[in-house]
Amino acid sequence: MVDAFQGLTDFVREHQAWAAPIVLLLAFGESLAFVSLLIPAWGALIAIGALVAASDLSVWPVLIAGAIGAALGDWLSYWVGHRYKERVAQMWPLSKFPNLLPRGEAFIKKWGVPSVFIGRFSGPLRASVPLVAGIFEMPYWRFQLANFSSAFVWSAVLIMCGDALSVATEWALKLK
Repeated sequence: MVDAFQGLTDFVREHQAWAAPIVLLLAFGESLAFVSLLIPAWGALIAIGALVAASDLSVWPVLIAGAIGAALGDWLSYWVGHRYKERVAQMWPLSKFPNLLPRGEAFIKKWGVPSVFIGRFSGPLRASVPLVAGIFEMPYWRFQLANFSSAFVWSAVLIMCGDALSVATEWALKLK
């Protein structure tokens, strides 16, 4: 997995025009319930964020692409939960993680709509909160408000973490 993400990062370094579309797809996959359980893409997003600082890539298209991808992934997860309800728990790969949906349910019951925002920043909850929000019919527009606002913050955090790591590494290397 690390080799695949390294190759992807190298591709983005060489073909910077593809940075935003690739970030959109990575963020979509990272936020889509079924995919995020199998392929955690946050490391690649941070690595691409590091490229922003190390090259002449503009941060805004990359950050916005990450936010849109993340919001679309959660929106689709919400729809799947709303459409298939409790049958989702028997679908692969969720059937391999039987505690995931009950944890998401407890989290939503405790925090309500803010759980969508908070859950975005936790790997296992990121995969289950939108599904559970759909299963339990969280009001659509409240979900979407939390979904899109948290997606922009999440994308900014990941991209800027990579950016900051790149700047810090460059600074540390100059000290030698």
